[in-house]
Amino acid sequence: MIALAIAFSAGSFLYRLLRHTHLGQSSAMFLGVPAVLAILVALTPKARTVTGGIVKGITLALLIIAPLLGEGYLCILFAAPLFYIVGIVIGLLVDWLRARRSTTLGCVAIVLLPLCLEGVVPELTFDREQSVTVSRVVPASAADVEASLSLSPRIDQPLPRYLAIGFPRPLYAQGSGLDEGATRTIHFSGAEGDPPGDLMMRVTGRDRSSVRFETVSDASKLTQWLRWESSDVSWMPINAGSTLVTWKVTFARQLDPAWYFVPWERLTVGEAARYLIAVNAEPATSMPTGMTK
Repeated sequence: MIALAIAFSAGSFLYRLLRHTHLGQSSAMFLGVPAVLAILVALTPKARTVTGGIVKGITLALLIIAPLLGEGYLCILFAAPLFYIVGIVIGLLVDWLRARRSTTLGCVAIVLLPLCLEGVVPELTFDREQSVTVSRVVPASAADVEASLSLSPRIDQPLPRYLAIGFPRPLYAQGSGLDEGATRTIHFSGAEGDPPGDLMMRVTGRDRSSVRFETVSDASKLTQWLRWESSDVSWMPINAGSTLVTWKVTFARQLDPAWYFVPWERLTVGEAARYLIAVNAEPATSMPTGMTK
């Protein structure tokens, strides 16, 4: 128990240190913290297997930390699989090396160190630029779609279940028009004790069947996960009563490691783009009823 307490204390200290030094979104957080926990738990005596002891230790640590984070439980939800992956890999490697009476923790630390520096050292950080494109046929004419897009963003519709699990929620929005220079401002709720903030976008490009919004400023909590850079929206009539709407979102990933968080962030942005088409490109009278709180 003393060893476990030391491991948890070390993990907590490292967590606070990384947050204080603005490295809370790097691999040092999402790989380094579980690696430190796993290595320290591996040193605890009387475990039948190192892997089993590590899994128990990580589980206890997550159960202790999660209630203290408030809205930040979303980070635990997404990071927990990564914590277990790192812990189990280290545990299996240590068990395998011990069975052969080989050097253990030193080798493990050497292997993990470069992986934990993604997001800390620029040379070890992968490209952050990402884009997601979603298309949907809207049951409205192209003129009606254009008119709907010119209105102030609608945020009174319930979010899809995935986006409602703890992401910052839009509280109110203002701005209208599709002429160059027109702006949209969306006020998002805070998270993890941080205050609410605004995402402001401006129309920077416009033609007969498309419009481009670029971010002017973003003080929302969304920046913990990604930085929304631009939205390119186009609409193409299929017939008199239906239009193909395409919404492309360009963003910069803020979480590391890339191999783990890129799929999650692309999934999230894709869901957001589908929601934006549903509530802003479709005229209010033809909106779908399938979205739930």
